[in-house]
Amino acid sequence: MLDPQAMREQITQIESKREFLVKLLEQPNLGTLRIDVNQAIEEVDDLIDEFKRTFPDTAIGH
Repeated sequence: MLDPQAMREQITQIESKREFLVKLLEQPNLGTLRIDVNQAIEEVDDLIDEFKRTFPDTAIGH
């Protein structure tokens, strides 16, 4: 099991990857890959929301 600090660090990394996905979504030539990128963003958002619900007193730092 990860300690709370390690979990915060991993969630912070996931948040930074989400930003990359959002930038990728802005590319005009994605074609059908756009669907997969949107799905990935939704799943990352769900993971972050679940972390915040599970550990409401745990701040996620940048």
